[in-house]
Amino acid sequence: MTDDTLVSVRYIVDDVDAALDFYTKHLGFSEAMSNLPAFADVQRGNLRLLLSGPQSSGARATPDDMAVPGRNRIHLIVDDVEAEIERLGKEGLTFVSELVSGPGGRQILLADPAGNLVELFTPAS
Repeated sequence: MTDDTLVSVRYIVDDVDAALDFYTKHLGFSEAMSNLPAFADVQRGNLRLLLSGPQSSGARATPDDMAVPGRNRIHLIVDDVEAEIERLGKEGLTFVSELVSGPGGRQILLADPAGNLVELFTPAS
């Protein structure tokens, strides 16, 4: 039986320890389990993020010709994207896009240590 209350996403990373630190220290994820250096499982709300290093079965299952980054990203809703930009900037993180505003809200992108994208989004009021 599967747990339908969690949505699981797998990110392939070069350094599981660095990714674990990034998500737990900066983005409010909690560590559910880790088997360093191969794998870590972090959660934020209903999102379960599987951080798979080169030694993990998840990374090894990816065919070499498909092991390229895409434009996929996780989408985290935050109360105030501008405040998050300021807070994360003070923590030494840099963003890979400018703040973008549209009819649905405001968003900005940052990358984890392996280059996986994270979108911080504040809905329009």
